Amino acid sequence: MATAVVFGYHNVGVACLKVLLANGVDVKLVVTHTDSPTETIWFDSVAAIAHEHAIPVVVPEEPNSDEFIARLAALSPDFIFSFYYRNMLRPSLLATAKRGAFNMHGSLLPKYRGRVPINWAIIKGETETGATLHEMVEKPDAGRIVGQKAIPIGPDETAYEVFASVTTAAAEVLAAALPALIAGNAKLTPQDLTKGSYFGGRKPADGVIDWHATAENIHNLVRAVAPPYPGATTRIQGETIKITKTKRMPPVLTHANPAHLNVANDKVIALCGSGTMLRVLEAEIDGQPYNELMLAVWIGTGIHAMTAPP
Repeated sequence: MATAVVFGYHNVGVACLKVLLANGVDVKLVVTHTDSPTETIWFDSVAAIAHEHAIPVVVPEEPNSDEFIARLAALSPDFIFSFYYRNMLRPSLLATAKRGAFNMHGSLLPKYRGRVPINWAIIKGETETGATLHEMVEKPDAGRIVGQKAIPIGPDETAYEVFASVTTAAAEVLAAALPALIAGNAKLTPQDLTKGSYFGGRKPADGVIDWHATAENIHNLVRAVAPPYPGATTRIQGETIKITKTKRMPPVLTHANPAHLNVANDKVIALCGSGTMLRVLEAEIDGQPYNELMLAVWIGTGIHAMTAPP
């Protein structure tokens, strides 16, 4: 029976841990994170699944400490798996796995290496992404690929919706790769990093809308950071509001007045860069949801300026 130590968090961590257990892998230890009180926890718990199966769970402050690496060495697992664990694992830790260390990444590597790849893919207007199981090396998301699966990104899908598809794809990729990994005959394909790029993490401030960008770019930002993510924000009539759903409008009419809202006939039209426009369908004000009609009433008929929050 193959043995493993799993570093995992989030829904991908839950789905992939279940795959290992369903395929008879003996998981000796689960390493996870404590949920942050400042983060919206909308995802399932890896720790809860581990407890259901009587697997020890630890939350080390520093997984790369000599003390913790010694603990892993004593377990001598065949494999280390990382499923949406948020810390980098150094080579000396990875070396405690006798048969290799592998990570599940939420993109089609080598594209979108790094942090929050699903959000970045939507922001950049990609029409597909996926899940990739790859060998872990010192450089992030740069190791040889074991397997991957593509999934489409619809033009109006949010990051939350795409993440659900990526989670399913991740479980399927792992299930397909496990037999060969365990048998020792898996084919690992080197990445060509010149065909991809690395992206860093995002902060709530990165969600401030630049209304001089095109409607397409703003629409992509809104759906990439829509709840449960921090959201895309702007300021109207002295209030900071979160735009949570938009709809692109056909380029039949144009304008020369970006960074303004045109409210008429119960419709809220954002005037964006390059003469483009967006319908604003949903928003949040002081944490309360507003549909387009409610927003039109709250704003009032006419032309209203939009600015960045202070």
